[in-house]
Amino acid sequence: MPQLIELPQVGESVVEGTIGKWLKQPGDRVERYDPLVEVITDKVTMEVPSPVTGELLRIIAQEGETVPMGAPIAEVDGGGDRLATPPEQSPATAAPPTPASYLVADARPVGPTGGSAVEAQAAADAAARVEPAPTAMPAAPAPVPASGAAPPPPSAGKGPNRLSPAVRRLAREHNLDVSLIAGTGLGGRVTRNDVLRFLESAPAAASPPPVPPRPAGDAAGEARIPLTPIRRMIADAMTRSATQIPHAWSMVEVDITGLVGLRNRERDTFRHREGVSLTYLPFALKAAAAALKDNPTLNASWDDDCIVLKRRINLGIAVAAPSGLVVPVIHDADRLSVAGLAHAIADLSGRARAGRLMLDDVQGGTFTVNNTGALGSILGGPIINYPQAAIMTTEAAQQRPAVINDAIAVRWMMNLCLSFDHRINDGAEAGAFLQSVKRRLEAMNDDTPIY
Repeated sequence: MPQLIELPQVGESVVEGTIGKWLKQPGDRVERYDPLVEVITDKVTMEVPSPVTGELLRIIAQEGETVPMGAPIAEVDGGGDRLATPPEQSPATAAPPTPASYLVADARPVGPTGGSAVEAQAAADAAARVEPAPTAMPAAPAPVPASGAAPPPPSAGKGPNRLSPAVRRLAREHNLDVSLIAGTGLGGRVTRNDVLRFLESAPAAASPPPVPPRPAGDAAGEARIPLTPIRRMIADAMTRSATQIPHAWSMVEVDITGLVGLRNRERDTFRHREGVSLTYLPFALKAAAAALKDNPTLNASWDDDCIVLKRRINLGIAVAAPSGLVVPVIHDADRLSVAGLAHAIADLSGRARAGRLMLDDVQGGTFTVNNTGALGSILGGPIINYPQAAIMTTEAAQQRPAVINDAIAVRWMMNLCLSFDHRINDGAEAGAFLQSVKRRLEAMNDDTPIY
């Protein structure tokens, strides 16, 4: 019996997805739970499993096409074999439980009023409205029409007017005011198809200014790389952050000589015992999580009429995946030991590079750390992960001459760079946070506990 396969709803704020790659073709037999298609959203790239067993009859949504959640994407002859509920996570994609030995015993709710963990979670969920996006690489400013007048910015606010990156991009390209478009998506949201129908009904008024043809000789001296859906989404996220957040920047030098000694002593034993590498990043995350408790305005976001302080400390870590930069999130990072953070980093980065992240892995981030030092960088100016208040980079550890007690000594040094939202924090708050991280890293030595 032929059955339509619909694009499943994967999150309240995700209203549409782009078909990245079909893993089955018409005529192929598919088993229930078999990966059927790769779908790209503005939060994560994921494999959608088949809800039925049968033969794939036809593909409705082609690769590269953006469709709203709940729209039909394929037809399968399933013989009446259909799932009533979505499948559980497979062992390959489900995040492992956190061992008790990796949890910090004295973890407490974060925020000015304290409260129970349940109350803190409820407050965070109500206030967060976080949309993690790949960050840390500068992006070009948004295009401006040839007339010289910037188009009215499409609304990215709350409720039905919330737009996906694909809709924002399409509206910007055609200089459209999306408030004039009737939305047919979930909750009245404007979808890509709504914009296309609007353009078809008023082509003359909505057409973009003509682009002059390139000289014929240009083609011989350049190569043009088509944009992938994930690269377009990264570009949209970078443009939104760079244009909507007034960035400011600061940097401090940190003497990590004691930390280097601790890591060198524990590295091989830790790898043998735990099965993951002990890098400098979990120590930096440990210090950052503690510093955010002392400086809560760095663990915040900007709202129209207030600053929203987040009671949970959920640290995003930038990972260079084959499809592009992604930022999976370590939830409640302040509750984890250094060993627990090392395991969380290995798990999330491994699944990010394999394209196995789940939607929950990239949601709820409150502060981002990017280990650009692994790429050899010694100084960086990262773009904030919208709508967070700040992003910090840990740069490469280097031996440098330093003055110690009026004498010159060779020390291991590392730069910490911070980009922060100047609407939320000034230099005093940003400096206090960096100094707090610095003190904690410089205090680490052979006596610092890892568990």
